[in-house]
Formats: sequence, C-alpha cells, structure tokens
Amino acid sequence: MTQSVAAILVAAGRGERAGGLTDGPKQYRRIGGRAVLAHALDIFRSHPRVGPIVVVIHADDAVLCRDALGDAADDVQIVTGGAERQISVRCGLEALAASGTLPEIVLIHDAVRPFTDPATIDRVIAAAASHGGAIPAVAIADTIKRAAAGGAIAETVPRSGLYGAQTPQGFRFAAIRDAHAAAAAGSGRTDFTDDASIAEWAGLAVMLVEGAAGNVKLTTREDILTADARLKETPPMIDVRTGNGYDVHRLVAGDHVTLCGVRIPHDRRLDGHSDADVGLHALTDALLATCGAGDIGDHFPPSDPQWKGAASHIFVEKAVEIISAKGGRIMNADVSLICEAPKIAPHRRAMREAIAAMTGLTLDRVSVKATTNEAIGFVGRKEGIAAIATASVVYGETA
Repeated sequence: MTQSVAAILVAAGRGERAGGLTDGPKQYRRIGGRAVLAHALDIFRSHPRVGPIVVVIHADDAVLCRDALGDAADDVQIVTGGAERQISVRCGLEALAASGTLPEIVLIHDAVRPFTDPATIDRVIAAAASHGGAIPAVAIADTIKRAAAGGAIAETVPRSGLYGAQTPQGFRFAAIRDAHAAAAAGSGRTDFTDDASIAEWAGLAVMLVEGAAGNVKLTTREDILTADARLKETPPMIDVRTGNGYDVHRLVAGDHVTLCGVRIPHDRRLDGHSDADVGLHALTDALLATCGAGDIGDHFPPSDPQWKGAASHIFVEKAVEIISAKGGRIMNADVSLICEAPKIAPHRRAMREAIAAMTGLTLDRVSVKATTNEAIGFVGRKEGIAAIATASVVYGETA
C-alpha cells in the first residue's frame, strides 16, 4: 500500500553568511533567473509521491515569499516559523496536523538546497516507510582535523563511517511530530542542527541512504554565485551534423559503369579521371562536409596523376579517416542515383554492402536509391549520370 507523503520546506532563516542583511535572505536570491526557494519547491511539487507542501517562512518575508513563488504560492501552505530552525520545523509539523489530512511520511527539506533530485527523494521515502526515519548522506572524502585553541591541529579524526547529512530528511509523521514536541517541552534545547538529531535524541531509528554530491546547501555568497553559474550553463549540444554531396559524370562509349563501388555491365562508361563513380564521389563530399574538410577535389585533385583510374572507395575511406580523427562517428549514408540506365535495383544490395564496408556502418544505416529524369535534360538523353548523397555524423568533444 502506498503511503501518503507531505513535505515541509524550511525557509525562515536570515542567511547572514550569504550577505542576508544586505542582499536579502539567501532563499530568495535568484539563481538561473528564479529564487532559490522556487527551484527547491519545484522538485517537490513535481514529484508524484509528494502531496501537501508547507513552506515555513520568517514573519517579515510574506511578500518576498509570494513574489518568489508566483502562482505556485497558491498550491502550498505558507506558515510563519520561529527564530531557530527547530522551532520552524515544529510550526510546519503543527500546520500539517491542523490541516486534518495527516500524512504517514513527512519530508523536511532545507529551502536553500535547490538541487536535490527525485531519485534521492524516492530513497528517503522508501527507507522512512520501512524504518521510521531516513536521511540522504554522502561519505566524507576529506581528511578531518579537529582544531585546538589558537587554530593548531588537536587531532586527525578517522573518517571511516563519517557522513555528511543532507535533506530532505524523512520520518513517520506522528513519530517526528512527537519527538519535536518532546524536545520543545522537556529538553530546553534549541540547538539541534537537523531533524535526525532530534529523532536520535528521542530514540528513533534513522537510516542513511545514498545522497547526491550535487545536493548542496547554499550557505555563502560564493555558493549562490556558483549555483547561478550552474543553472546558466549552456547544456552540451548534441553535435549531429549532416552533409550533402552532388556529382555528375558524362557517359561515353564503353563496356561498364561503376556505381557505389559495384561494376555493372553496360554499353557506356562514365568518363572521369578516376573510375568516375558518381555515387561514391557524392558520398565523399557529403562526409567531408560534416567537418568542414573541403571536398573531393581538395584531397584528390584530378591534376594529380596518381588518382588516374583510381577506385573511388579510396576517397570514401579517406573521408572516413578524417572524420574519425576529428572525433566523429558516422550514423548513416544515403545515395540517390539519377540515371535512365543501367537498372539499379538488381545491384542495390551489393552497393549498400560496399558502402557499409567502406564506412563501418551496418546495412540498415545505408540507403541506395535510384530514379530516372523522366527523359528530361542530359540525364534523360542518357548523356550522363548524376548522384546526390547525404550523410549524418555525430561528433564528440574533440571535433
């Protein structure tokens, strides 16, 4: 059975370390164009398991809160907190209790943690439901030193088993509400730094679940600037590039044509410095175009005698080599042949297999098509054959 879940966002602090007295409380500073609080709230409003949400604010911040949340303010309960975080959380718990729909699980979250994620919330809910209490935490990686008076190192603290606590912290609602009430009534303490501390004091079991390195608490002005930069970062572009190529060669007397790497008996031949394979020439240009590497004539000029009569698969393979050196991966190749004769259909598969071998593509990523020119123009008069090719290449960071 799915348990009901509510959330409390604690947003009543003043944030002096972040320049709160001058620039306003840090939960209302803007990162990525919106208030920190708004970012934090979004995560809970969009989570499918989270129902009622209470936002606990300072008595002076009603207008700030409404401005920060905009229309979202109508979807949450806004209540006034106290001078200490512990008091503010208790106000949030009592507000939930007074609403008449008591949740089974409550998540308590620092409003200045705008980067928690749904997976962390899921883990906390599941562990809190099973064990009564749970917090996300990350193992401490830094060496820990305890300072003596005057700033000297008193000792090195073994970091084995040490974790940094995060929020949201999740508990069975009735148990954490009772623990807060008991702490307020009996202990006289207001120095509990998080809700897990109160749960521990009350003898409740609290489990550690995997936290997230990015779930940072914004404490200083530098933290806010870093968070703003993080949200303003341009997401990496999926670098998919498409190139096209066109080639044409005239037909002269002969006994065969070579098209897309396949020799086809014919009463004409294509005239050119190499084997005049229009399909592969167009494909070479299409591949080179994806990385701005010029065209076939730049790499294999017809004035160079070494390319006289050369098989055009050499040109395609050189283009593939250039693409690979630039961090590219060919995704598909498509060649359209425009001719009245010979018939292409009987040779299409052989052509696709030849191109696949040259490019390293699987057969389903290679297409060869043919069409006539409806007896129009030089192609229609059987004076030449033309080809159009398109290729798509994905480039990585080295492109």
